[in-house]
Amino acid sequence: MRIAITGSFLAAIFAAALFTCFVNAGPSPSDRVSVVVNEQSRRVDVSIDGKPFTSYIWPDTLKKPVLYPLRTANGTIITRGFPLEPRPGERVDHPHHAGLWFNYENVNGLDFWNNSYAIKPENAPKMGTILHRSIVSAKGGSDHGELDVETDWVTFDNKVLLNEHTHFVFRGGPGFRSVDRITTLRALDEKVSFPDAKDGLMGLRVIRALEIPSDKPKVYTDISGRATTVPKLDNTGVNGTYLTSEGKKGDAAWGTRGRWCNLSGMVGDEPVTITILDHPENPGFPTYWHARGYGLFAVNPLGQKVFSNGKEELNFSLAPHASVTFRYRILISSAIATPEATEAAYKDFVAAYH
Repeated sequence: MRIAITGSFLAAIFAAALFTCFVNAGPSPSDRVSVVVNEQSRRVDVSIDGKPFTSYIWPDTLKKPVLYPLRTANGTIITRGFPLEPRPGERVDHPHHAGLWFNYENVNGLDFWNNSYAIKPENAPKMGTILHRSIVSAKGGSDHGELDVETDWVTFDNKVLLNEHTHFVFRGGPGFRSVDRITTLRALDEKVSFPDAKDGLMGLRVIRALEIPSDKPKVYTDISGRATTVPKLDNTGVNGTYLTSEGKKGDAAWGTRGRWCNLSGMVGDEPVTITILDHPENPGFPTYWHARGYGLFAVNPLGQKVFSNGKEELNFSLAPHASVTFRYRILISSAIATPEATEAAYKDFVAAYH
């Protein structure tokens, strides 16, 4: 059964998470949201009300840190397992699509987005890597948990192009989980350019059930011409659909602007909506949605020339020692969210970082 989530209900669950936080509280209110660092295992585990939510991980097998996996309040995993934990029935394309990540296809000519273990050795010098450097702080609490990390964006020969500081905020309550990702990039001694490109900037890869049903094989290519065939699979239980703030639905959401976008569907018997909220202070607001039917759900405010067919162009850059901050909220609701509820959540997010 599909359950509609209303604006008043969404406001109520946010109020419960942000102000009262009494529902499902453990013996110690300060332990409701737990953020536990395990440097030796290269991970930080986040739990809410004693239930795993997500982990910040930086394994050697990936070319950037990610949040993986992401779960609903009921514990249902909503991110694809491949390449970290392959599952039966999932696609095995795009090995660089793991969990929830933040990077870009063209940074001073280097490709950070498409880098993975599958890159041919001769192409490795064209790639960039994001290296985890340190956990600045990690703390739980009664209504939210926080994690601050620092990373470096480096070239093949380990030259640092950008310092990154990211502040995560984790929240949860009855029927929802959320992540705020506030990322500041700072250039070092040289200008850093982000020419308009298709693949960026923050994305996640979802489980098969939340893909849009596909009736034919498709081939996707990146800026360097690398092709990946995405075959038709069994569509049983596959029922995802996109909806943007501007009313664009399904595959029509791709390459359009909006202040928010929902990806909704049934995961087994559970209704689920993943919402990404943009922020008016972000460069390129309102963002373009790099939202693909095969399960890539991404915001790319920097690819304007690609998505507008050349009508717009940004070519964002940072002067030496300059910085820029991107603010996003990812909301995971155990409901099929309505536009009204999502608009209310968007306003809450804007107000939180105004």
